Order: sequence, then structure tokens, then C-alpha cells
Amino acid sequence: MKPAPGQVLHFSEDPTITEFAPHVAPTSNEKDAFVWAVGPERCPDYWFPRQCPRAMAWTGPATTADDRDRIIGAGCGTRVHAIEFGWLKAMQEVELYAYRLPAEPFEARFDNAVVATVPVRPLAPPERVTDLLGLHEREGIQLRVMSSLWPFWEEVISSSLEFSGIRLRNARR
Repeated sequence: MKPAPGQVLHFSEDPTITEFAPHVAPTSNEKDAFVWAVGPERCPDYWFPRQCPRAMAWTGPATTADDRDRIIGAGCGTRVHAIEFGWLKAMQEVELYAYRLPAEPFEARFDNAVVATVPVRPLAPPERVTDLLGLHEREGIQLRVMSSLWPFWEEVISSSLEFSGIRLRNARR
């Protein structure tokens, strides 16, 4: 589930959105109002229930072989996502939708997203995103399920891997 050329995607559990209006996300440090979306390289970050905490790491130009092997695993690809056991059932059952949006009003302003400052209408009705585990498998992304994300997260952020953590405030302490 990735955008076609000239498109970006917005993932939501709400299949009734007809227009995306710029807003200030309650959890954002940003003061400006945006419509948020992602391009193809960051879509896998959102193949989860919205509130699901996830820790993600992938290789980048500065990644050492030792860090890759230690955290991702030798022969295990270039990317790993981790969730907690308590979220596995939700990940298998969530009703997730992808909205295809025109790329033209969006600009890259943050590491993991593109934003628009004007209202944006979807190009078509939302598409149901099914089999999130299968999406990970088809993209060659490891999906790890663990009791707590925190020990993994601490290793990731102190490594040479690139990383992103989403909704970590919902992770078990």
C-alpha cells in the first residue's frame, strides 16, 4: 500500500473523510496547522492501528555493519518494526484506510512526513488496508513483537541506524 506517482497517502481508521483541513495536531510541537501525509518511503510507518506504539529502525548511509547485525540481524534485511504483544490483536483486526491525495500541495518539511497548508480533497474514496502483517512481509520488513519497546528503543537510538518512534507515549512502562 503505497502511493502512485504524483500522490501521497494519509492513513486513517475513519473511512468517511471527504476533505482534510489543516490543523494543529494535539501531540505536535508545531504551532502551524497542516494536513499530514507520507510518501512511499514512509508509508510502512503507518501500517499500524493509529494509537499503536511502534519503534522502527532501518539502515542508512552511516549505519555500521555491527549495528545492522546487532539490531536488525545478520541476513534479516534492512528494516525492523517493533510493537508490544498487547497490540498484536489490534494490528490484525484494525480497519485501516488509505486516502490517496494529490502530491502537488504538499511539501517535505519534516523527516517522516509531507505537509500541506491548504485543505486537500482525496482523489478517490479511501482504500481498505488489509493484512498489515502481510504488508510487512511483502516489503521485507521484520515485525517484532515484544513485552516492552523500551529496551529495544534504547538500543536503536544509541546506534548508527536511522529510526522513528510513533505513539511511544502509549508503550508499556
